[in-house]
Amino acid sequence: MNPFASLTDATLDKLNLRRDGDALRIVWPADTNIYHMTLGRHLAPEMRDRTAIIFEDAEGKVSTQSFADVERAASGLAARLEGLGYGRGDLVAIHTGQHPDTAIAHMAICKLGGTAVTLSQLYGPETLAHALADCGAKVVLTDEAAWRPLRDEAPTLFPSLAHVFLRQPQAGELDLGEAFGTDIADFVPEYGGADDPALLMYTSGSTGKPKGILHGHRVLASYTPSISLFFNLTMDEPDAVFWSPSDWAWVGGLLDMLFPAWMAGRPIATSMDRFKAEWAYGFMARHMVTHTFLAPTAIKRLAQTAEPRQDHDLALRVICTGGEALAAETLEWAEKRLGVVCNEFYGMTEVNHLIGNCAALYPRKPGSMGRAYPGHVVRLVDADGKDVPEGEAGEIVTPMTAPTRFLGYLNNPGKEKEMQLGDSLRTFDLAVRDADGYFWYKGRSDDLIKSSGFRIGPAEIEDCLLAHPAVAETAVVGKPDADRGTIVKAFIKVRQGFTADSELSDSLTQHVRQRLAGYKAPREIEFVDDFVMTSSGKINRRALRDAEKTKARGNA
Repeated sequence: MNPFASLTDATLDKLNLRRDGDALRIVWPADTNIYHMTLGRHLAPEMRDRTAIIFEDAEGKVSTQSFADVERAASGLAARLEGLGYGRGDLVAIHTGQHPDTAIAHMAICKLGGTAVTLSQLYGPETLAHALADCGAKVVLTDEAAWRPLRDEAPTLFPSLAHVFLRQPQAGELDLGEAFGTDIADFVPEYGGADDPALLMYTSGSTGKPKGILHGHRVLASYTPSISLFFNLTMDEPDAVFWSPSDWAWVGGLLDMLFPAWMAGRPIATSMDRFKAEWAYGFMARHMVTHTFLAPTAIKRLAQTAEPRQDHDLALRVICTGGEALAAETLEWAEKRLGVVCNEFYGMTEVNHLIGNCAALYPRKPGSMGRAYPGHVVRLVDADGKDVPEGEAGEIVTPMTAPTRFLGYLNNPGKEKEMQLGDSLRTFDLAVRDADGYFWYKGRSDDLIKSSGFRIGPAEIEDCLLAHPAVAETAVVGKPDADRGTIVKAFIKVRQGFTADSELSDSLTQHVRQRLAGYKAPREIEFVDDFVMTSSGKINRRALRDAEKTKARGNA
């Protein structure tokens, strides 16, 4: 049964969907622009004074800005940048974190017709230098805390920069706060169209140097159906408040949270604080957050509080999650203990929102990624690009013409060719599809463990281990082995109240052996106090694999 068949024509129109025979197609006008889809929608007299941003600073002081406030500040910044010679097609780097300045800057760059370069404050100097050198941006917006450690070396690290804006400028720098108040009497916005570059996003760099990924303004229009679905068709509820700890430099925080909140005309709550479970519960309670995007790792950390509703007065109703697989046990906790709808979705920065859930339209299967979202064609193929049978693992691919497809990599045509398999766009992710059309994640193709002739996906072992009451977080990798080629090794962070010892190790091994299979059971378990994370908040499995390879070479 097609779960989207019940959607009315009015709903389809709202979701940018059109009927195309028995299928649905994602459509958008040629003049689509992120500004017009977000802030520009809410400037009529009856809407402009609604709260757009709720900001809690490090001392706990709360300030708000209306849509009208954001409009004035964005126009001022755009006019100031234009006065410095920047305009259509120019790159403007944003390095201001999850501060209101970031949201305002995106709107200003839209008005300028420029391209926003989204830079995370989690980047170290080398990564930041690589990104700025790669794109050649001449202007950056930053803040004192992020810029202070870089200031003295900036001329050497970032030779392309001509202008640096921040709120506490020193000699040679420009005042960002003052720029927001620039006279706009002579400023005329120049909005780009659907296929004009809007965002240059640098990946977290967990598999090499960060790659610059260009998206056009159409990206937000093409995300509209899936955003609405993973927020369970509830985005425009009158009391909705959005928040996410995910960095606004990446898709999860920007395109899945900040922009959707403003698409719906609802406030985004934000803070510069780093995510900690107890702080997050307090923040959500203080600001009556109803909708959030959380990476699975963040949900797992929240889940270490068994009964959160007993301790916190939460308004939370919907969690959407993606970026890595969500364990069935974590989903069960979210629904039964946290009392929310939790919709997982799947995609990648280059081509996103391919697969996912919407509890309002079809049941979730714990551990499943969900179904193909409307407007998307998703296939599972073997190494030759041929479709694999139902129930067999294959690589997830989608047509090169996929609606959410990026415009391309910056300065990296070879990487784009790597992603092409015939007329399909590769993801390098493995999955299985069941008889009901649900997809089940099996890991990255380069994560696959080949041991004693078996092909073992780490994702299902991690899912199984997380079902054990002692396991808070886990990562499974292949460790080089002289006899078997590779063995399964599990890294485990235990929950409070459990002891990391040989007895627990044996218990975990038996747990996997009994639930999955003997050959999938870890042959080695290492307990850790914490994990090295990528800058996008995922466990850095590549670092774990590389460390095991280095140890193996040292012992050879």
